[in-house]
Amino acid sequence: MFTFNPFAALPASITPTAMQIYVIVMFLAVVFGTIADMLHKKSATYFFNHRETVAKRATREVGGGEKIAFAIQTVVVTGLAAGEFHTSSRRISHLLTMYGFIFYVVATALIVFAYPTAGSPAPAIVTGLWYLGAALICVGGYWFWFTLRVDVAAEGHSPFRLVRADLFIVSLLASASFALVWARLAAMDVAVWSHVFFVLYLLATTVLFGSVPWSKFAHMFYKPAAAFQRRIEQANGYRRNLPAPADRPATLGSARRPPRHY
Repeated sequence: MFTFNPFAALPASITPTAMQIYVIVMFLAVVFGTIADMLHKKSATYFFNHRETVAKRATREVGGGEKIAFAIQTVVVTGLAAGEFHTSSRRISHLLTMYGFIFYVVATALIVFAYPTAGSPAPAIVTGLWYLGAALICVGGYWFWFTLRVDVAAEGHSPFRLVRADLFIVSLLASASFALVWARLAAMDVAVWSHVFFVLYLLATTVLFGSVPWSKFAHMFYKPAAAFQRRIEQANGYRRNLPAPADRPATLGSARRPPRHY
């Protein structure tokens, strides 16, 4: 099954050109959706204004070599290793979902643009990467959804409670789940049901990439920039105008600790 290319088994009415146009449209939806999100929330304005404030209050200048080192550290620690998470379960769940998403998107693009038909069979490593990516998304995403979410693990809410902030993870899980079911049914040559799940796969994927201004999709672009900026601030001596955490009396428990990401 893992060498079966479901895109090559699509009806003749769905041409390779149509699939390629769809992928391009989804890519443009992410680009313009991220720009719209930045304009609406004024994220870029805040970021650049904050950088000017940091530069004015810095006690030392960070050199170019240090900035390169911080950039590499940000990519490796914050990006590739999810170092901002302090619990191993949350970090593993995030890494499974993140790498699954990368494999899933890259393999989809390769299949659609290079191997879209039965006459151009995709290498086993490409189709295998597509299945692996979708499976990793499901493992990491459902683990997070049912056990690790703050409103479930800490606040006791039902895992089936939905809010707008869940739009990204729900549409991502739906896209990967419907993709696997569609591929399995197509491999079994169950024509009607495979077409039904292909439509569901398209709908979920369209919501995933088309809802960027309203979901947390754009956060994956903001987080590395924010992490890099924090490293610059720690190095140049900038101190935020925040009150120092107060210690609780010994009779009331241990000293207060800074907030952590869970």
